[in-house]
Amino acid sequence: MTKQEIAEIKKLLTPKKCSITRICGCYVDGEKNKKTELKQAFLALPEEEMFKYFEILRKTLSGTVGKNLMNLEFPLASEETGGTQDFLLRLRDSKLKDDILLEDFYDRIIDNYEYVGNYLILVVHDIYDVPGRTLDGLEMEDASDEVYEYILTCICPVELSKPGLSYDAAENTFRNRIRDWVVGLPDTGFLFPAFNDRSSDIHSTLYYSKDPEELKDGFVDHLLGCPLPLSAGNQKETFQTLVEETLGSDCVIETVKNIHDKLNEMAEEHKDEPQPFLLDKSEMKTILAGSGVSNDRLEQFDRHYDETAGESTSLMASNVMNTRTFEVKTPDVVIRVNPERTDLIETKMIDGRQCLVIELDGSVVVNGINVRAGGTSEDEEDE
Repeated sequence: MTKQEIAEIKKLLTPKKCSITRICGCYVDGEKNKKTELKQAFLALPEEEMFKYFEILRKTLSGTVGKNLMNLEFPLASEETGGTQDFLLRLRDSKLKDDILLEDFYDRIIDNYEYVGNYLILVVHDIYDVPGRTLDGLEMEDASDEVYEYILTCICPVELSKPGLSYDAAENTFRNRIRDWVVGLPDTGFLFPAFNDRSSDIHSTLYYSKDPEELKDGFVDHLLGCPLPLSAGNQKETFQTLVEETLGSDCVIETVKNIHDKLNEMAEEHKDEPQPFLLDKSEMKTILAGSGVSNDRLEQFDRHYDETAGESTSLMASNVMNTRTFEVKTPDVVIRVNPERTDLIETKMIDGRQCLVIELDGSVVVNGINVRAGGTSEDEEDE
């Protein structure tokens, strides 16, 4: 799903556009016991409660695609009778009215979700009459020929509120606040089926993780049956290792700067595309070649890529590059540069020592104090 498609579904989770038919939930304690369950028509909820649920549901569709939000595909085996995709499809088609299916769904989550503490499983069912669109992107509410039926699941921590004092208006005094159990924003969730090309795609799902480095592989494997891509952090580490191993002794500042500049140029070229910019083996090799990497090193690239990332693996450009800054770090010094002005940095041999040289272009501020770029006072210059 693209950012635009995710935003379109998020708009349904508002009072104005809401078409959610049903909400169900199961409260689980720290010992994996079901404490209570809820089942009811969503629009029958009190307005205040409805707004709270909207906040939780919308959070499950928030974040960055490729980091917090992952597009996952079901393997063919999961679509066979009894497979994970087949089960989710039956759950969706039941419109959450089959109690046996619901209990089985809760049990699957409880058995595989590793969490220390209490949590709430929430799942809603919705039917969206997808409006048609003109060529220039305008919606035509009366020209719909597509119905998108889906379930949205989120798992929220339930924790005791913080201790403190509260004001008792009836007694006009302050008292120790009574602590109660509060439902937090979701840690994990998923949308099934995915809304790809503004249409239902039962072969895919959109998975959410609050922590992009804690994707809960085991939970995803057993509940969804989908292979997970590398996390954002692992993608960055993989890219860095690949560059270091490919360049070897040729891994110098100038070459890394060239790679950074090349990535920025390509990201700029792809910034208006709906899909995230992915780097596969061929794309990466082109970047290295365009950054001045020697043919000898490029001949070893394929082997390093297969060993480090995997032959068919693609890395998301936004995960492996920092478009906000260019950083040079030593044990004692950290220098951050505007990524568009890496030309200000170069390496030179000075007095027999390898030095990093930074051109002082314009004003210079040291500890908040404006100083002269030359490093000497006017009196010293006169002498």
